Amino acid sequence: MTSEIDRCGWRGMAGDPLYEAYHDTEWGVPEYDSRALWEKLVLDGFQAGLAWITILRKREAFRAAFDNFDPEKVACYGEADRVRLMADASIVRSNAKIDAAISGAKIYLSMREAGEDFSTFCWSFTGGRPIQNDWTAEIGVPAQTPLAEEVAKALKAKGFKFVGPVIVYAWMQAVGMVNDHQVACFRHEPIRRLGS
Repeated sequence: MTSEIDRCGWRGMAGDPLYEAYHDTEWGVPEYDSRALWEKLVLDGFQAGLAWITILRKREAFRAAFDNFDPEKVACYGEADRVRLMADASIVRSNAKIDAAISGAKIYLSMREAGEDFSTFCWSFTGGRPIQNDWTAEIGVPAQTPLAEEVAKALKAKGFKFVGPVIVYAWMQAVGMVNDHQVACFRHEPIRRLGS
């Protein structure tokens, strides 16, 4: 006899091994590595207008196409790279999103060169610790919050693109700045403990 695992009620997740594994092992785990935070921000930007599962299924192709999201390499991309990326059917092809990734890499590096760590900047909005929520149903989880609006505004002020408050809130949830696992989800309490 097998027992069911209580998970968040994401539409389309039940029975999808890739989606379930992402939820069970990655989503909401506090991430403090600057490069990993930037990669996820870029991927969330590519998600704009699409479902996250679309990006998740293409994530390894994105990593291959964007030199494993090495900001020093991506910042040097020129027209030949843009053409290569637009011809790559294994990723989401959008001139604006590709340009945003390249300019984002340059901004990331300019922050670093100015002595501003990307992780420290991102986590400063939560005091360096995850915000703990206690949602009982998926329907109560907001698509954005005033804090997400504040972070989005700060990222836009730096020059980042595709960082509206909805995208930023999804990113904050994914990288564990916010614990939005539902209370009944088997990941809620372990994620809460990671944030203490």
